[in-house]
Amino acid sequence: MTAGGKTRTGRRGIFSWMLFDWAQQPFHTLIVTFVFAPYFASAVAPDPARGQELWGYAAGVGGLLIALTSPVLGAIADAAGPRKPWVFGFSVLGVIGCLMLWYAVPGMSGLTLVLAAVVMSLVGMEFAAVFTNSMMPDLVPRAELGRLSGSSWALGYLGGLVSLVLVLGFMAGQPDTGRTLFGIEPLFGLDTASREGDRASGPLTALWYVVFVLPMFFWTPDVKRKASAAGAVGRGLAELARTLRRLPSERSYFSFLVSSMFYRDALNALYSFGGIYAAGVLGWTVVEIGIFGIVANVTGAIGAWAGGRADQAFGPKRVVSVSIVILTLCCVIVISTTRTDVLFVTVAAASAGSSLPDLVFYVAGALIGAAGGSIQAASRTLLVDQVERGKVTEAFGLYALSGRATSFIGPLAIGLATGLFASEVFGFSSEDAQRIGVTPIVVLFLAGLALLPWVKSRDYSGTSGS
Repeated sequence: MTAGGKTRTGRRGIFSWMLFDWAQQPFHTLIVTFVFAPYFASAVAPDPARGQELWGYAAGVGGLLIALTSPVLGAIADAAGPRKPWVFGFSVLGVIGCLMLWYAVPGMSGLTLVLAAVVMSLVGMEFAAVFTNSMMPDLVPRAELGRLSGSSWALGYLGGLVSLVLVLGFMAGQPDTGRTLFGIEPLFGLDTASREGDRASGPLTALWYVVFVLPMFFWTPDVKRKASAAGAVGRGLAELARTLRRLPSERSYFSFLVSSMFYRDALNALYSFGGIYAAGVLGWTVVEIGIFGIVANVTGAIGAWAGGRADQAFGPKRVVSVSIVILTLCCVIVISTTRTDVLFVTVAAASAGSSLPDLVFYVAGALIGAAGGSIQAASRTLLVDQVERGKVTEAFGLYALSGRATSFIGPLAIGLATGLFASEVFGFSSEDAQRIGVTPIVVLFLAGLALLPWVKSRDYSGTSGS
């Protein structure tokens, strides 16, 4: 089919591509943010501060691997043609990593296997997204990319929401009552004492992904294999080398990659450590963190959908800019909120307690979800504006590089800062060490915002704009 003289994929193919976000979002919702990560920090690691430190190291190693290899693989894929074989290979790696998380039992002595599984799942899922995202410009005309990306992200957030409700409502029992959020015994005989409901988030993520990624393989068209695919590796590497040499002279493209490197690293760190922070500083249970996640996913779906419409009306650059400002303010609110303080002002004695910190944290989470959904959807279309159609996979590889080049620095900085301030050198409490440890997120957001004035985007008709 054609639209405006440009190729359009049929509705079934487009919706099947959108289902990838639905399939993958539980990994970010259940594993990275709201269930497994805080469970790991609060129950598997020796203490929450040490858990935050170790999680930072694992995320940093995974990010470094992605940063070093994604541009090369993206360039090779562009030279070869099809993306689905790459998606399949990395999906297998991600699914295996998620399945292995089941073996993260409370208080276990050796954490190497669990941390290796975290790295595997992160690398597999992130790379699968790189190659799936690169299929987007071939599905609809440029004028509809913003809406497509926003709607796809919104669908993904709904998938994360459904998966989170399944875990909290039917599988994860609360340690004090042994019952789930819905007040029932965990399904399948999952044992609350050994936290099997929380651990089951890994296998559930793997099964969910396998089921819902299949339509994309069946019905979304892929790029045809190029006639001279035998030399794809050499051609891809040569083209990547030319792009890297030329990149500094392309101010808009280069500025976008560096800007996104900072603000996406900040967003990923905020997602990764938000649940861990709530568990350690506010003392929230996994169920309370899960409710927080439900709120964030609902607003994330709304934000992504609305951001896609705003992208089409005002351009992706404005959506990204406004989202960064909101996320920075929310990050300050999170850091300044403890069991007794809000915005660094004491609201209750430690013994008395107050519900205000919880309420403030929920509001901040809602805003983070909305702004996070908008910025991620708009970033995909803003990247497409920077490159020609034939180099999209390479661009998403560089996009992954820009997002991961500092992604290992962010988590590692959080891990190192948390460990340092919790050590005997400074002697901070575990709570204060966690608060100080996540402050680099604010700096990264502001650095990304400072570079956006040099980035250009196109309007709906495809012409260049500011």
